Amino acid sequence: TKSGALIGLLSEAWIGPWTEAWTLFTASGILQLARAMFAAKNIPTDHKDLIHDVSYDFYGGRMATCSSDQSVKVWDKGENGQWHCTASWKTHSGSVWRVTWAHPEFGQVLATCSFDRTAAVWEEQVGEQKGTDTHWVKRASLVDSRTAVNDVKFSPRHLGLHLATVSTDGQLRVYEAPDVMNLSQWSLMHVLSCKPGTSCLSWNPSRVHPPMIVVGTDDPGAMTSTRLQIFEYSEDARKWQKIHSIVGIVFDPVHDVAFAPNLGRSHHVLAVASKDVDIIQLVPTGTDAHGGNTKLDVRHPAHFDHQGAQVWRVEWNVTGTILASSGDDGCVRLWKANYLENWKCISVLKADGTSLFPPSTSTHTPAVTPTGHPIQFSGGGHTTHPVWMREIGDL
Repeated sequence: TKSGALIGLLSEAWIGPWTEAWTLFTASGILQLARAMFAAKNIPTDHKDLIHDVSYDFYGGRMATCSSDQSVKVWDKGENGQWHCTASWKTHSGSVWRVTWAHPEFGQVLATCSFDRTAAVWEEQVGEQKGTDTHWVKRASLVDSRTAVNDVKFSPRHLGLHLATVSTDGQLRVYEAPDVMNLSQWSLMHVLSCKPGTSCLSWNPSRVHPPMIVVGTDDPGAMTSTRLQIFEYSEDARKWQKIHSIVGIVFDPVHDVAFAPNLGRSHHVLAVASKDVDIIQLVPTGTDAHGGNTKLDVRHPAHFDHQGAQVWRVEWNVTGTILASSGDDGCVRLWKANYLENWKCISVLKADGTSLFPPSTSTHTPAVTPTGHPIQFSGGGHTTHPVWMREIGDL
């Protein structure tokens, strides 16, 4: 079952413009900056059921939410810093699990996926009169799955306009828009078999490595040590191929995965949300002798306990140096590694608007993590389901 306790999702825009190299500061300096810059906002969303996903656009000035009430809402940030709902519409005939933005180079485009076994592409209509809430148009409905579509993600901009989905039947599908000016046409390019119960995916944003996708599974009935599979696109074979299964690291159902932005690293960093949070490093060690696929050395530098709470979302800042994780304990935690690659919790953001800053300890698992109070969501009726926002000001 999907959780409505998706608290304080921080997307790529959450860290704001990094105009100062403040990541070089000491841990105490980071905490002092965080104390000064965090602000909490409670936004009444008017969703009539559980909110499953929150997504920011590329610039962080727009936000989309989706819910079990089958609707998506788009929010714009005003000059006064307040968020206003500018569009709300029914998108599917079942619960909407995920919503995601395309790069603005391709226009104002959203993709959604649902329990109704479909994914959809939406485009904001240009020239509509301001003040209306019906200016998003469905450009395409992707109906290839026979089971619920659990995640949908656009590819990084440098790869063009591609869309990947995963469904409960264990299929990874990759679509391409051959004409970015005509979003009603999407070609199903690849169908890849994964483990049943695939729940999430993430594109590797690296520009200097071959295109790569990681897929996670949350099938509770499968007692398996292989919860993560990695696929890579081969230019020679012109197809996606499975190059690695990560074994013996994550044993619990995986709810979310996220590749870190790759700014000069020679390896890839992956965050995994399950019962806990895991940081995994994928180090390319060359290519195999047959298909030319990348060989990976898998390392496991960090494992974090969320005080027994299920972790539902993980997201990196734009530099890939700070990880945010949210769980059903009503807290968002921020994690950062020092120069010795020792990870620690640098802040705990509670759903009631308060912040707690753990002491500066260099351990893989934070010594102090307080117990938070979860936001109470009640299903159905006309209960307002809020979104808790955390904003970090410009440096």
